[in-house]
Formats: sequence, C-alpha cells, structure tokens
Amino acid sequence: MRLIVGLHLFLFLGIGLGVAERVSGEGLKPNRLIHEKSPYLQQHAYNPVDWYAWGNEAFEKAKKEKKLILLSVGYSTCHWCHVMERESFQNQEIADFLNQHYVSVKLDREERPDVDQVYMSAFQAMTGQNGGWPLNMILTPDLKPLTGGTYFPPVERNGLPGFGSILRKVYGVWNESPEEIAKQVSDGHSQLQTFFDQAVESKENGKLNSKLVDQATKELIDKMDPTWGGLGEGEKFPQVGIFRFLLHSRDPKVIEAVIKTCYHMANGGIHDHVSGGFHRYTVDRQWVVPHFEKMLYDQAQLLELYLDAWQITNDEFFREVATGIADYVLREMVHPEGGFYCAQDAQSEGKEGKFACWTLSELETYLDPEEVQFSQEVLGVTREGNFLDHSDPDALKNQNVLFYQKPRQTLTLSEVKLAKSIFTKLSIHRSKRVQAATDDKILASWNGLMIGALAKASLVLGQEKYLRAAKKAHAFVKAQLWDESDGKLFHRWREGERDSSLQAGSYLMYLSGTRKLYEATLEEAYLEFALRLAEASLEVFYDRESGGFFQGEQRDDLVLRLKGQFDGAIPTESSVAVREFAILAEITGRSDLREIAEKTLKSYLGLMESAPSGMGEMLSGLRFFLAKPPRLVIAGKDGRRAMNDVAAQSFDPQRIVMGNEGLVSEFTAGLKPIDAKATAYYCVGQSCQLPVNAPEKLKALLKKMSEESR
Repeated sequence: MRLIVGLHLFLFLGIGLGVAERVSGEGLKPNRLIHEKSPYLQQHAYNPVDWYAWGNEAFEKAKKEKKLILLSVGYSTCHWCHVMERESFQNQEIADFLNQHYVSVKLDREERPDVDQVYMSAFQAMTGQNGGWPLNMILTPDLKPLTGGTYFPPVERNGLPGFGSILRKVYGVWNESPEEIAKQVSDGHSQLQTFFDQAVESKENGKLNSKLVDQATKELIDKMDPTWGGLGEGEKFPQVGIFRFLLHSRDPKVIEAVIKTCYHMANGGIHDHVSGGFHRYTVDRQWVVPHFEKMLYDQAQLLELYLDAWQITNDEFFREVATGIADYVLREMVHPEGGFYCAQDAQSEGKEGKFACWTLSELETYLDPEEVQFSQEVLGVTREGNFLDHSDPDALKNQNVLFYQKPRQTLTLSEVKLAKSIFTKLSIHRSKRVQAATDDKILASWNGLMIGALAKASLVLGQEKYLRAAKKAHAFVKAQLWDESDGKLFHRWREGERDSSLQAGSYLMYLSGTRKLYEATLEEAYLEFALRLAEASLEVFYDRESGGFFQGEQRDDLVLRLKGQFDGAIPTESSVAVREFAILAEITGRSDLREIAEKTLKSYLGLMESAPSGMGEMLSGLRFFLAKPPRLVIAGKDGRRAMNDVAAQSFDPQRIVMGNEGLVSEFTAGLKPIDAKATAYYCVGQSCQLPVNAPEKLKALLKKMSEESR
C-alpha cells in the first residue's frame, strides 16, 4: 500500500550501509553536537550546519519560529551517511540555507530506534520503497512527516535531484501556505496511523497452524538464489532470521539450500578471512564485494547460524567460521569492563576498505612467491583489484577483497594450511595499519544478542572463555543500565553515562541473552532475572488490547507509537518476545506467559501470510509455539556441567535445557537427582523418559530421541 501524505516531493532511494569517518575539527568551530555522547552525532560536530540533537530545544525553536525541521537520521558506520556529510553537510551554501530556513536535527538511529522507526515507516508507506540510511525527512514544527528521502547528492546527479534544490522548493511551498500544508500533513498523519494500526492488529479468531509454516517455507525457498544462496539475485544481506527458520526445517532439501548459503557467505568477501567476523552486506550476488563495516548484531546472529551449520554438517570449516566470529568480537569489540561495542567502521584515513583490502604489490612484499600465486589462483587477487569505491571521487586503486574464488571446502589439506598461513601473516601487517574506528556505544539490546550467542558457543564449541565473556557482559549491562529501584532497563551507555531512553528491544533481547545464559549455566538467578525482565517489558511495551510489543515507551516526542513490522537485520521486538515468552511458559508452567506469545502471534498473522520473507524470526516463534518442545531437565548439581556439555553436542533447535530449582514449574521441581548425581529427565509435557545420570547414557538417550523424531 502506498500513501500520499502531505507535500510528498522528491522521494528517492539511495541506500548504502558503511561508515562516516570522525571529523577532527582542526581549525573549525564546533556546533552543539560536540556535547553529545553518540559517535555519529560527534562526526557532525564540525559541520557548518547548526545542528541540534533530537529533543525539546529543537522542537521549541521550530514551533516558536514556525520553521520546518530537517531530521537527518543515520549511524556511525553508515557509508552513504558519510558521503552525504562530506558532500552536503560540509557545504557552506547548503548549511547557510538550512541555518536560515530550517531547524536541523541529527539523530543516531541506534540510540532512538523508536524515533527512526516512525519516520522510516512513514517514508516506506509514502513511497513503497524499502528505505535506508541516511534518512532525511522534512517535518512540520509538530514533528509530523512532510516529505523526504534517503541519500541525495548536493546537486542533481545521475537522475537524483540535488539536496539544495529540494530544500529550497519545500521551503518555498511551506512559506507560501503553511496552514494549508499543515492541514494536508495532519490528514496524512491520520492515514499513517490507520495504516500501521491495521498492519499489526489483533486477530482473536485467527488460526495458528503449521500450514502457515509450510507455506512460508515453500515461498522462501522459491526466492533463494539457486546458484549463490541467499535471497534474491542482487546485493546480498545475511538474513539470518530467515536462514535459521529454514535451517530448522526437517526437509533435507530446505536444509541443503541454507547450508549452500552458509558456504557461499563463508567463502565470500563478506567474511573477513584475516580478522574473523562478517561485514554488513555485499553489493553483488556472489557475496564478494562488501561494504566493510562490522555490526555487533550481525556477529551475534551469524555466530548462532554457523554453530547450527556446524552441528548439522560436522564440517570443520563451519566450526572455524564460528570460532573466528567469537574470537574477533572478544579481541576487538569488548569494553574493558565487559560490555560489547556496537560496530567497527568501514573506512580508515577517510577511505572505505583501506584497512581491510590489499594490493597485489603489497602481497608480493609480505608473502612468499608460492603464497602470492595461491592468492591469485584461489583468493581472488588481481593486479587491477576487485574493489573500487565508486562513491569516492578519489578512490584507492587496485584494491582486493580476499575471498575463496576456489571454494574452501574443495581445497586439499595442504591448500587449507597455506591459506591459513597467508591470513596469519596478513593479520600481522594489518595490525600495523591505521585502525578503523569503533563505535563504542554499548546497547543493552545488541549486547543481549551477543551474550546469548556466546553462551551457546561456550557449550557447542567447548570454550569456557566464551561463557566467561557472556557472564561479564551480562553483569556490565545490569550494573550500568538496569535500575533496580524501579525495574527500568535503559538503552545506551557510553563513557560513564547512560541515556534516558526505554526501548523494547533492550528489554527483550537482553531477556533472550539472560535466558540463554540460564540454559548454559542452569543458575536459577538468571532465570529469576529473565522473568523480571519479562514482567517489566509487559508493563512498558505490551499492547494488552491487540497483542504485540511497541518499540518504544509512550513519549511526547513520538507522533506515532509503532510496533516493529518486519524482521530485518535485527528481529522485531514482538518476534523475540514470542519465542522468549513461550519458552518461559514451558520452564515455569505459567499459562499467562504462553497467552502473551499466542496473542502476539495472532496480531502478526496477516504479515506472516502476506510477507513471510520479512517474518523469519516470527515464523520460527510460530513453529516453536505449535510444537510440543522437549524439556531436558538436569536435576542436581554434582556433574551438571558435564551433562549440559553432552546435551549441547546434540542438535535440537526446539529443545529447552533447564534445571529443577528456582522458578520452575511444580512438575519440574518434583524431578530429583538419583544417587546424588546430576540426573537428566527428557520430558514432553508431563511425560518423561527414564532418567539417566551418566553423560554416556544421556548421549545415547538424545541420539535415540533424535532418531525417533525424524
């Protein structure tokens, strides 16, 4: 559905996800953003634009002076944000016009995802486009969306109108008839509210059944690239929610399609073979040429995906990929006190890819002749290079992204050893380069994702250091962002200061990480805190009338209060809630928690039916809700970790691992250890297999149950 809202001029799509380099500001006068904590806002602190942060100071000025607001939204590792900052926001002529006729507001979307959601959703409803960042929306003084777009060049170029021209035309129309335009916008705002209310609404009579899961599976498989994996045949994003939904199917052909995708991503340039971890996305079909930023939420979700792939295939390559992700995060994205940073930039020294790429001449200097030849024959290196930043008027030449043009899984053992030798040598030389900047905000939401992934990795990979890191990060977030006195979890911490924003993603993703820590440790304190977070999220974000979770709290600066509609790079808050509340219901025996999951699922039935490619995580939640998930109850503490280690080696995405103490169901509390040794009960509902209290017996039991479930 496309809505015409207000004065809708010049809406164009120009998406790119990369980095904005910090501006040194030497010799320049800072604007008020210099006092903000956000690295993204600080990147614009020396622009000639008279920027305001999102807040009452800007709003009151716009109302008093009856000026339009330019809201420019982005984040610190956004490539096209950097391009627009360089081209337009450092342009004195454009800055002078903005300063005279607009109130200019910069917003870090990662700090206020609820605000970003409002205006990105308005953009998408107006245009029918997917959207992207930077998002540049023009608002009326009462914060309602008038018009806007994503990236604009400063002057007309390649079919895109110039940013300066757009600003002048919109201002001209507003200046001539502000009352008429304000009325149009108000009418359009009502349309938007109705549109979003209808998109996610209660369907009390809706039927939750497995046919929807089967239908979505077929539709998604039909959209998979049969040659290179992933969805579509253009630029490729690691859509982990969809991949894991399909991977957890019992259909061998569906699983095979996802495993192919995992191989292609791991072989491609999207995978950083030198340092570990994954870049944000690739601009090509083959997963070769990325935008080079690395996001914490991608690392967390991809870590879980590759743990699954390794357990399903037993291919050592996937284990190495998962280990590389986890080790990269622990090496480069951790605050000394334990929290995880948001992202690393795509560029250093003002050039995208400079930190990550290599010229053939460099390799000839650093490597042996045999390794140079191997790099050309196997790792995609050419004299001319395979990457050029077309957005940079003075782009670096002859740059190469390393990737396995000869698939890694087809190499001999000696070739694999040679590749590892090359990557080890290059990592030493890369460490001597000017490092890409790190966005060192700590978000409760993304930390929750990483905490959960590392908790799982600690068991699956048998690495205690991952569990220690997960527990330390959990303690950091709780100490810095959780207010015990009133049960509030704040969203962002940086340099000793937390913000005042409450976001549903923080509560629910941190809840997910807490619950996964409980499964990894069976420490009842984690279960107790997970339930505390669940109750707190209901108080602030849950829609008791229609189901689902609003993205932000009720606030005066939200002209629309929305629920996330689609699982994108990060799952919607409601999708996370469905699975977490359903799991907590199984652990505790509380029917009220299951009812919340059910009502939320019903509110998203329409979207699951009409747009399954945007509902991967929600569909996984539906599958779990419809199943009778097995519970592996480990009663007793003597030998508990050994039993849990055995359980982790047996892959079952539906199985819940839990203890028999704390806030568990009455039935579970009645399961006792035998002979004072940790004892495992495999239960579905209130029916359990005969208990076992030795690791080798548990291994046999899980193998038997897996075979019976096929």
